[in-house]
Amino acid sequence: MPTPSLRCAVRSALTALVPLALIGALTGPAQAAAPRTAAAWPDPVPVVTHVDTTDPVVFITIDDGWNHDPAAQKLLLDRQVPASLFLLPGAYAYDPEYFHTLLDHGRSRVENHTVDHPDLTTLDAAGQKAEICGARDQDLAEFGDSPLLMRPPYGAYNDTTRTTARACGAEAVVTWTYDLTTWTDPVPVPRLKPGDIILMHFNGTVEQDLRRVLDAAAAAGLKPAPLREYIGG
Repeated sequence: MPTPSLRCAVRSALTALVPLALIGALTGPAQAAAPRTAAAWPDPVPVVTHVDTTDPVVFITIDDGWNHDPAAQKLLLDRQVPASLFLLPGAYAYDPEYFHTLLDHGRSRVENHTVDHPDLTTLDAAGQKAEICGARDQDLAEFGDSPLLMRPPYGAYNDTTRTTARACGAEAVVTWTYDLTTWTDPVPVPRLKPGDIILMHFNGTVEQDLRRVLDAAAAAGLKPAPLREYIGG
């Protein structure tokens, strides 16, 4: 039978080992998890084609910016339409005042549509960063407002696009519910629903397209709302 002194020595040894075991249990997993956390950053942004809301709202988005139609500008200003303008730097560079007027006197905001309008899925990570971060930097320099939303040209994106968008300051990749741009014949406007995202383009029919969409929204009991306020944050 162990002597009292031996039992005392064993208890002392066990008492000393228990804290060391606990420390190992606590520190081991944390050290292993750190590389996984670093590798996962940045988290990909969500992709939004329709906003999940019961508010009676729709979202007006207009792409590119090559045609600076004064009638469309007047309509946006007169009705104070909160439009999201996904612009190309080259499209606003030759007449930036057209868009400064919309931002300064209306409710429009400029968002990211890349520098050169490529299919982003054909580019590697460095190429996508140059397109998305490059557009962000030019938009910020011209308008003093960094874009929060990014629309991939042609609606084409991949996982690299989503993580690169986050790294370049975007809160979401935004596509659309309906493309109602008139390229040849007018596209029939469907019955709009709360949360629909409408795509148009600054082309030769932008004013007529905008009127059709605003009329359809009113007929459905909906009103345009700022997309930024419903995405991200």
